[in-house]
Amino acid sequence: MQTYDLEAEGLRGLNSTLQKQRGETNQTSWQVVNPKGSHAIAVGLDAPIEVTVKGSTGYYCAGMNQQATIKVEGSVGPGVAENMMSGQVIVDGDASQYAGATGHGGLLVIKGNASSRCGISMKGIDIVVHGNIGHMSAFMAQDGNLVVCGDAGDALGDSLYEARLFVRGSVKSLGADCIEKDMRPEHLDILRDLLARAGSDAKPEEFKRYGSARQLYNFDVDNAAAY
Repeated sequence: MQTYDLEAEGLRGLNSTLQKQRGETNQTSWQVVNPKGSHAIAVGLDAPIEVTVKGSTGYYCAGMNQQATIKVEGSVGPGVAENMMSGQVIVDGDASQYAGATGHGGLLVIKGNASSRCGISMKGIDIVVHGNIGHMSAFMAQDGNLVVCGDAGDALGDSLYEARLFVRGSVKSLGADCIEKDMRPEHLDILRDLLARAGSDAKPEEFKRYGSARQLYNFDVDNAAAY
């Protein structure tokens, strides 16, 4: 395992070193110590390597990730795994706002709670939150799965498209064009797989599914107040 002291060696050197790990490399396991809430740790990676951050981070940790598995042994600031394409990002603690924003693929696991706008404009990413999520989560979500083992705040799924939202607890309110939908066998299969991959012991049958009512796809003057 390669160990990088962020306090002593600096953020620019860390990201440059990790971004150089492409294709075949024997440096597949990295440990980042002394993060001390630094921003933009382990961004833009594109190799099947494992990076463990020993402590909490600031904003945009693991942004634009491809292939890598990044684990944060602490909490993260705004925008964790923003625009992620593939790989895994695992947060042992809580996440601030817009976790997984615009993510195209991969798996984001938050073992604590997530703040507002979790999964905003998600485009194919899978997000599993073991705790609760804040208001306006999955706003304009286009594709992918958001799984919440706790409760959801106000305006869940506002103006969403074809993303699937699964919530085990209560939902304070649904956003425009978001409705509860039937949980069919294929959805139980998706949920069972995601919960297993995220290390959750929750049962798929305990969740409700929410999705788009598909009334805002095209402008209709009768729905003008909802836009």
